[in-house]
Amino acid sequence: MNKIPDNILTQFEAVLNKRAIPASRRPDYKKWLRYYLDFRGKYPLPDSKSEHVRLFIEKLRAKNQTPEQQKQAAHALSLYFEILRKMDNEIPPAQINTEKTVKATSPSTPFIKGESSNNVSKSEATTVMSPTGHAELKASVPKVSLRPFVPSSSSSSHFNEWRCLEKSGSPAWDKLIDNLAAEIRTRHYSRKTLKAYADWSRKFQGFLHNKPPDELSAADVKAYLTYLAVKCHVAASTQNQAFNSLLFLYRHILKKDFGDHKDIPRAKKSKYIPVVLSRREIDAVLKHLEYPYDLVVKLLYGCGLRLFECVKLRVQNFNFDAGILTLHGKGSKDRSIPIPQTIMPELTAQFEAIKKLHDEDIAKGYAGVFLDDRLEKKYPSAAKNFIWQWFFPQKTLTPVPDKQELRRYHLHETHVQEALYEAVRRAKLTKRVTSHTFRHSFATHLLQANYDIRTIQTLLGHSDVRTTMIYTHCVPSRTVKEAKSPLDF
Repeated sequence: MNKIPDNILTQFEAVLNKRAIPASRRPDYKKWLRYYLDFRGKYPLPDSKSEHVRLFIEKLRAKNQTPEQQKQAAHALSLYFEILRKMDNEIPPAQINTEKTVKATSPSTPFIKGESSNNVSKSEATTVMSPTGHAELKASVPKVSLRPFVPSSSSSSHFNEWRCLEKSGSPAWDKLIDNLAAEIRTRHYSRKTLKAYADWSRKFQGFLHNKPPDELSAADVKAYLTYLAVKCHVAASTQNQAFNSLLFLYRHILKKDFGDHKDIPRAKKSKYIPVVLSRREIDAVLKHLEYPYDLVVKLLYGCGLRLFECVKLRVQNFNFDAGILTLHGKGSKDRSIPIPQTIMPELTAQFEAIKKLHDEDIAKGYAGVFLDDRLEKKYPSAAKNFIWQWFFPQKTLTPVPDKQELRRYHLHETHVQEALYEAVRRAKLTKRVTSHTFRHSFATHLLQANYDIRTIQTLLGHSDVRTTMIYTHCVPSRTVKEAKSPLDF
């Protein structure tokens, strides 16, 4: 367990005294701060401080901490973040990167059918932290700097997934990473791609000990990939991801020759056969899932969706008259999928719940839902329009500090994953099941039902049929006439 650094502890005790926290509770406040510092040292966390609180409170909830303890921990973190803001304000303006400010992102708990939305009106939004661990809207919410506080040297070795947004000891490399981020955003690649590519670029920088980017060569890449394979024993997919990241860096940012690819060691990708569940196993998992997670899993299996595609569904994606679900999938590719008729009553019931929630949000003056890219500038009223509402909305609202607004986010992927993990454990299955397993099962069961491989490719949204062909190895396809030896004719 990491101890609180002396300079932080002194300021924390002063804040506790200033806020008149009873002496009997101060040890608990210090305990929550120690737990948080240990937590952020073990796990990669996003930039948003509200996301830090959400993930930390979820961890406490998983450890069976009481709601009162969770509320106390959230308050302790709000005091700690107040200290960080004060430290940031003491930095000379020339050293502050004004671009490194964050917005509050996804909230914590999902919208439960039959319950009302989070009753946080604008007049009530005065406290710093809510009992659920979310930063509530305040009269004046300052921006939070991304300058991290590293509790100790032991935790600093853990990789930060947003390291690309932080400054290092090399201005040349910092400029290179900024150019990398700008190039990725210009190409409209996903945020996950940005994380991965900047991640490997920073690791490459550390391996070369801040060697000037102008002096980089193909030999440096070969040495690094060899180091990953021989010294670090990384998996083949990890090594290939590093290769692709550095290839992008050399080609599009450094504008240098990457060298002969044959001279660069490439790991042989393993032939992975996806895990597929039977209908009996799927029903066993669904039996242990509650709303709304059961409906999410039914859509994952019934439509072959990826998890992020499912949680980001909006009202306008459903066409009940035609029985078609149209979605914006991976790689910005749209596709249409038949809606399972067996869950149509559940889907229509969900629509009624969304309508009720939307009416409550409009009546209370909330700012609507989050929109992608610049849609809100193009369509100013879209955030409050019913067709743009999330199909799986969160119960709580997310504050947007710089706009003084409360908005609604969609159901977070981690909540589905946690609920699914518990359901699989209770079902006592002998297979390793993730949310993507239901997409594998969707494709394999269609293949067993004699669907054409091209049709399955279209339903899954694969660009290359070779990606879809992997399902032919999962379970033998049951054709109309079973294959036999000519001797048996």
